[in-house]
Amino acid sequence: MNDFNSIEKHFITMKYTRLILVGMICLLLCACASETDPAQLYKDQTAEQIFKDGENAMLKGQYDKAIKHFEALDARYPFSAHTQQSQLDMIYTYYQQNDYPSALAAADQYIRLYPRGPHTDYAYYMRGVIEFEENHGVIERYLHIDFSKRDLTGLHSAYLDFNQLLQFFPESPYAADAKQRMIYIRNIFAQHQLQVAQFYFDRKAYVAAINRASEVVQHYQETPAVPDALALMVKGYRALDFHQEAQETLKTLKLNFPDSDAYEDVERG
Repeated sequence: MNDFNSIEKHFITMKYTRLILVGMICLLLCACASETDPAQLYKDQTAEQIFKDGENAMLKGQYDKAIKHFEALDARYPFSAHTQQSQLDMIYTYYQQNDYPSALAAADQYIRLYPRGPHTDYAYYMRGVIEFEENHGVIERYLHIDFSKRDLTGLHSAYLDFNQLLQFFPESPYAADAKQRMIYIRNIFAQHQLQVAQFYFDRKAYVAAINRASEVVQHYQETPAVPDALALMVKGYRALDFHQEAQETLKTLKLNFPDSDAYEDVERG
């Protein structure tokens, strides 16, 4: 009987010990949450104080600190006079931290809340820039990696974002830069199509090569890939013994790009 009572007391003691441990863990978690929760960090400050401190931190390049202020402002004062600007600052600050998913989410939220706001053009512009950077980062640029040989999904999204900017806000101060970026992206798309055409040609799939090169000529006019696409079409037609088509394409190449290396290459051939 004494053994049974001892065992019972042991289990009761363990039970209360577990309860105490669980309680302590809960208190620790709550304390940690209060230390990291942006809404709690600056609970005694006004919206203006939080906003100014956040912008000062951003201007100093203290992006981690700035983000905490902007997130706190958004959580504690969602309808303050500074909230809209802080949401724009949040897009930029996340971008500077290379936190592209959060930057895109912030841009999407801004566009959703202010679809025709005075600064929505900036949100569209930053979406395009972020989509490009997210898939083709600084390291790739410095390593001179050919974007046209990589996955172009991000570039396609960036192109659409810039296009929406031009459609909705044609007078935006970001419109000129967006146009230049779209031209650059189109050049990459055209080069990608040309590389696919060359891939088919090298494997003697001449019809497929001609069709893909023709898409470059039709859909990517005024890109540097067009003369090479025409030259590849000439080579493809010659390989198929389509002499008339080869001559007509060669005339087109000569008429539009008489001084190009592509014309000299096929003209000699």
